[in-house]
Amino acid sequence: MLRSLDIRDMLIIERLSLEFGGGLNVLTGETGAGKSILLDSLGFVLGWRGRAELVRQGARQGEVTASFDLPPGHPARAVLDAHEIEAEEGELLLRRVNARDGRKTAWVNGTRVTGEVLRALSDTLLELHGQHDDRGLLNVRGHRALLDAYAGDADALAAVRAAWSELAEARRATEAARATIDAARAEEDFLRHAVEEGDRLSPAPGEEAELDTRRRLMQASGRIHDDVAKALAAIGGQGAEGQMLDATRWLEDAAEQAGESLAGAIDALGRALVELGEAQAGVESCLDALTFDPREVEETEERLFAIRAMARKHGVQPDDLAAFLADLRQRLDLLDASEGGLERLAAAETAAEARYDAAAAALTTLRRDAATRLDAAMARELAPLKMERAVFTTIVQPGQPGPEGADHVAFEVATNPGAPSGPLDKIASGGELSRFLLALKVCLTGGDKSLTLIFDEIDRGVGGATADAVGRRLQALAQGGQVLVVTHSPQVAALGAHHWRVEKRSTGDTTTSTVLPVAEADRVDEIARMLAGDTVTEAARGAARALLDAAA
Repeated sequence: MLRSLDIRDMLIIERLSLEFGGGLNVLTGETGAGKSILLDSLGFVLGWRGRAELVRQGARQGEVTASFDLPPGHPARAVLDAHEIEAEEGELLLRRVNARDGRKTAWVNGTRVTGEVLRALSDTLLELHGQHDDRGLLNVRGHRALLDAYAGDADALAAVRAAWSELAEARRATEAARATIDAARAEEDFLRHAVEEGDRLSPAPGEEAELDTRRRLMQASGRIHDDVAKALAAIGGQGAEGQMLDATRWLEDAAEQAGESLAGAIDALGRALVELGEAQAGVESCLDALTFDPREVEETEERLFAIRAMARKHGVQPDDLAAFLADLRQRLDLLDASEGGLERLAAAETAAEARYDAAAAALTTLRRDAATRLDAAMARELAPLKMERAVFTTIVQPGQPGPEGADHVAFEVATNPGAPSGPLDKIASGGELSRFLLALKVCLTGGDKSLTLIFDEIDRGVGGATADAVGRRLQALAQGGQVLVVTHSPQVAALGAHHWRVEKRSTGDTTTSTVLPVAEADRVDEIARMLAGDTVTEAARGAARALLDAAA
């Protein structure tokens, strides 16, 4: 509930402080007195988009502060929590300043916020309705949400949203798999050829270096083979070894006569023979290694060149070729197995679509039932408003499937049975539209009293008994909550629990607007003015007293 509104230097309001109460609050005054300025200022502090120039002429800045009651569990508390704003005990304080240069600054409970936060809070605090309402009831894009709120189908709607999310995820998975498969199929011929070629060659990590080393050895073997063979001949057979054996035998024979003087020489020759044997074995081994089959040389070179050619072809290092071919083989295996995987994903998508269709169908049933109840409720509400022949119809028809279901919802009216129906703002006249909107708001509001409802001249174009019926519906709507009405209807004004008069005053070249509470004793004169105009007669006063007595 709006508790207070404080305005400083906005448009033609210099300074204004208002305290509002519960129930029906009426604001009256002559045309052009500034009632719309009051609503502009309230919209400004709530972050709504309105006039560009709001600062009063000659003022440095304009400022609006609004205070709302904030009982426990109020929806605004969720917005405060989401933006980490401390909730004051039982009160929500909004303040917004508009500088002369156009800069706007806002605070909520002393915390600086953006206009987006103000607008989020305003959705939980206040609704504005008028003949040219485009924020809710006349906007067909919002009719489905209004019907859902009336139906109380939150659980069914949550089920549809969950099913849609699951279906969307299944579709994304199928599309991603299909894209991957399509990309793989585009290179299938390359993959199969490369894998077959790789399987034939089967290169191993490090093999290229080994082959290169062996090839170099084979190329050098022809040049060193003869020298190694000559060396082996020199130290083997009757060469050095034979001579050393003969020398050893002769010395051993002479040692019998020479005594110990030849012992050292004989031992040295023995050791030399051992070393010579090891040398001979090493040379023989080297000679064996240097002996190659010409076909082996050719095969080694062919494999080495084949590995290097394949590595160049695929743009990888020879040592990375085995891993690269393994990756190609894995991609080919995935492609071969993709048909089965795609079938499983398609089946999962079909199942998710079936679950969504079932949830959406259940929601459609709830909406159609709610539409029937709403139409009946509207018929009951329109009768006291002297529109018993008007027909209100909630159209629920197939729409584009989405997270909110698969229904298109629209409110249509016909002013008389058998007359063509159409959108509210296309069929109804000004006075009829006011009453349609009021009846619809009464039906849709139900027991929700958390919102302050503002009706801007919604009674325009009606008078007499019809105006009285409008006022009584507003009075009923305000019970237990708060309704603010800007009105020119004395019948509506008489029913207000709280009454303000908007006045415009001119001093020299300066014009200002102010709002004054109308005391109970002064209400007769104000309502008489609304009945009679500038000249208030006793007859008008008598009529005003009659209206107030009837309202009481």
